[in-house]
Amino acid sequence: MTRDGERLIELINELGSRVTHVVSDMVPPAAQVHLLSAQRELITALMLIYEHRVTAQPPTRRGQPSTKRTDRRRTPRRVGKIPIE
Repeated sequence: MTRDGERLIELINELGSRVTHVVSDMVPPAAQVHLLSAQRELITALMLIYEHRVTAQPPTRRGQPSTKRTDRRRTPRRVGKIPIE
């Protein structure tokens, strides 16, 4: 993991602990457990997104761009209007 990633983790953990300290006076203990669990899941998701973006390779093109297929299934020709006498 890069140094920036480590600093980001530290920042998120610090913000989380500050929010937890402020909220602990107003939120019942059962709800605190739920919020901590949700916070942990959010931090994990954010870190996975960050790591994916940092380690992702830039897209490369292989050969020529693909052309549209011309051998599509053709719809039958519609019959014209039937003349009524």
